[in-house]
Amino acid sequence: MSIPAEQYAQIFKSNNAPIEYKKVPVPKPGPDEVLVNVKYTGVCHTDLHAWKGDWPLAIKPNLIGGHEGAGVVVAVGELVEDVKVGDHAGIKWLNGSCGHCEFCMASDEPLCEKALLSGYTVDGTFQQYAIGKAAHVARIPKGLPLDAVAPILCAGVTVYKALKESQAHAGQTVAIVGAGGGLGSLAVQYAKAMGFRVIAVDSGSEKQDMCLNTLGAEEFVDFAKDDVVAKVKSVTGGLGAHAVILLAVSEKPFQQAAEYCRSRGSVVCVGLPANARISAEVFSLVLRMVNIKGSYVGNRLDTQEAIDFFARGLIKAPFKVGKLSELTQVFKLMEENKIAGRYVLDTSK
Repeated sequence: MSIPAEQYAQIFKSNNAPIEYKKVPVPKPGPDEVLVNVKYTGVCHTDLHAWKGDWPLAIKPNLIGGHEGAGVVVAVGELVEDVKVGDHAGIKWLNGSCGHCEFCMASDEPLCEKALLSGYTVDGTFQQYAIGKAAHVARIPKGLPLDAVAPILCAGVTVYKALKESQAHAGQTVAIVGAGGGLGSLAVQYAKAMGFRVIAVDSGSEKQDMCLNTLGAEEFVDFAKDDVVAKVKSVTGGLGAHAVILLAVSEKPFQQAAEYCRSRGSVVCVGLPANARISAEVFSLVLRMVNIKGSYVGNRLDTQEAIDFFARGLIKAPFKVGKLSELTQVFKLMEENKIAGRYVLDTSK
């Protein structure tokens, strides 16, 4: 395939520096890497955090963000055997890992201390051509729409993993906080596909309509109008949800969740609001044996399972398509909580 010398990318020098849409050189893959012509890339709250510097983790200088890139492999390193030019592949948050630490050997590679993070410690997918370690790029079956599958590569995998970590069983009730956002809209669908009954927690008539009538949640709790604790308990017969999946980007929901989690249930923290803490009354927590835990991104098997749900038509993520050149406008909408579903950027524009 013909590979140009230059490409368009969105790049910034340091946290909160201006984001520049400009031409940069096309990178070349190393021996164990592949070069993917990114056709579409999702925009995640993590990308916004990376730019703003909200997290206690240093970014790469002169960073190209993004970590939900779906496209076509156009070049492979000399050691790569199982990925071919012309294959469809995805660049996700976990770009690479050491492969030999205790976490990598236990298939917990997201916990590798030497992990490479797309759009954070290495350049990501807000560009037309991006590099990924061959062992970690997602294998995307040909025939799947690359715009629609892009959000699965982070949002989908992340919420699917969180639902698995909750240890809830089919038929049980899961409360998804932030259900109308990019992660939440996928979480509702994965939860439904896994057999859970879903209570969607978010705010606004657009998100309510989407959660109930498009995504299939059984109940909607509007945190701007309702007493979330009382409402969740009310619709669950006073017992609370078997699991609470926290996808929120503000701290308050993390302080409430244990109050409406059922005895022996799980509160699973996924969202990463800046400088936030989670708290719960110890007496109630112990007597009701509530489990509070964190869930990070999935491993390689979780990724392929999440893609398989999509390939079987069980996940139809709501998304809007914009232009790569419009990234700063998308960030503004994200900060204002005005995006229902996910934004996917066409890198050709």
